[in-house]
Amino acid sequence: MTTIDPSLYLNNQTTSRTPSNNLGKEEFLKILMTQLQNQDPLSPMDDKAFISQMATFSQLEQTMNMANSIDALVQSQLMSPVIQYSHMIGKDVSYEAYDQETGEKLGVKTGSVVAVSQKEGWAILELDNGEEIYADAVLKISSDEESERPGKVSE
Repeated sequence: MTTIDPSLYLNNQTTSRTPSNNLGKEEFLKILMTQLQNQDPLSPMDDKAFISQMATFSQLEQTMNMANSIDALVQSQLMSPVIQYSHMIGKDVSYEAYDQETGEKLGVKTGSVVAVSQKEGWAILELDNGEEIYADAVLKISSDEESERPGKVSE
């Protein structure tokens, strides 16, 4: 004869619940279904009240969907290297230049950032001298106003 596990008895189940001030989509739907199940068949719920509750439920669901979409948009914007480095447009940057063929160091060069693009998840700074460098190759950043100050010796 098979026996039933005593941990499955209803009196052995936990009955505690943590109350919450937030009413979510699932809770709203449970309340609505309970109202429909327990209404008097001879005096059903007023159709205007029912329609109002359904409209509220629909509005709640749309608001939750919109909030999720905005969160996804914000996260994608924060992760974009183009957005992260767009503040560098118009700035002068110094970087270590290398010969494309030999890999030999050519010394430190300076150029003004005219655009920021993305390649394989890395930020690429496009400079006014026609070169493209990775953003992490920048050694120094300076603004145009800083290089045009009176008394400043330009390179």
